Amino acid sequence: MKMNYTVLGTNNMTAAIVFYDSLFVGLGVKRVVPNDRMTYWLGEDFAFAAALPFDGQPATHGNGTMIGFSVGTIDEVKRMHQRAVDLGGQCEGAPDQRGPRFSAYVRDLDGNKLCLSD
Repeated sequence: MKMNYTVLGTNNMTAAIVFYDSLFVGLGVKRVVPNDRMTYWLGEDFAFAAALPFDGQPATHGNGTMIGFSVGTIDEVKRMHQRAVDLGGQCEGAPDQRGPRFSAYVRDLDGNKLCLSD
């Protein structure tokens, strides 16, 4: 079994698009916007989306929820973490060796927690 896709809620689709377009630059993913409520970034074996909640209520981040992105190298972990912070994300753990993986943690503009690892 493998993960099919991940969707995080947003309260500002325009800001989410700028954040994730900039975060994913150079990683070979393509942005697809099927409607004004949802935006996808698709790649080989990769599907991620930001969505305005279907129920019309404000998007909130989950306490204990985290999405992990395997970005390939230590240098890419460092680059993407800094990029996320430069884009207005909040550092939740600077790049460092943690157990068997080199990883870093950041929250996006809506407070969703992301892990970037080698």
